[in-house]
Amino acid sequence: MPEGEARYEDLEIPLAEPVHGLESVKGTLGIPEWWPTGSRVSVVFAQASAAEDPLLVALQHALTERKYLTLRFPFPYMQAGKKRPDGMRVLQRTFQSAVTMLSRDPTAAPAHVFVGGKNIGALAAAHAATARMRIEGLFFLGFPLHKQDSTEELRAERLYRVINPMLFVQGSKDRHCDLPSLRQALGRVGAPVQLHVVDEADHALKVAKKSGRSPEEVHAEILATLEAWILKTLGDPL
Repeated sequence: MPEGEARYEDLEIPLAEPVHGLESVKGTLGIPEWWPTGSRVSVVFAQASAAEDPLLVALQHALTERKYLTLRFPFPYMQAGKKRPDGMRVLQRTFQSAVTMLSRDPTAAPAHVFVGGKNIGALAAAHAATARMRIEGLFFLGFPLHKQDSTEELRAERLYRVINPMLFVQGSKDRHCDLPSLRQALGRVGAPVQLHVVDEADHALKVAKKSGRSPEEVHAEILATLEAWILKTLGDPL
């Protein structure tokens, strides 16, 4: 998709019910030039923490400039400054509210929606996808398959219920996702799946300086992988 100028707006995403005294969470909407013309594809990112993640910011900006409508948002506990994550019901409903906001104006609603997230945002995306959310596919940036260094209990059951295409982007040194265990789990998934491993990257998809790679190079690799998968899922040849 060609690049063009884009603008960004803060967006209040209403919650189904108050959480931590909040009635909404603040997301960032990326609006590409000339939206809603063209393919009208949207990409939604769920954050892994309250702080702005350089990877998610880079992906949002790059995709918005490439004509995708983008939305990046935190979960209630993050905005409230809490360390303990919200229950999955709250995470799932927040995700659904974020996706619903994209269609608040029917004349500018996206025709195709891809959702995903990083760490807990990835896990929440998997749960939200099985709750009658109309999407084209899911992407997981550092899916937390298990607790750190412990593969005894895997968080894979929800993946078996997803019917949409899925992209997993995992670091080769991710201590929260043993790659052999993930590959075995994905072998049982009925939906189309693709796994991309970022060499030398950890759970946050960061690489050590000694790797010789800059954060920008890693971001570019993930961006290329994500956009290629989106286009393939839509049937749009590169």
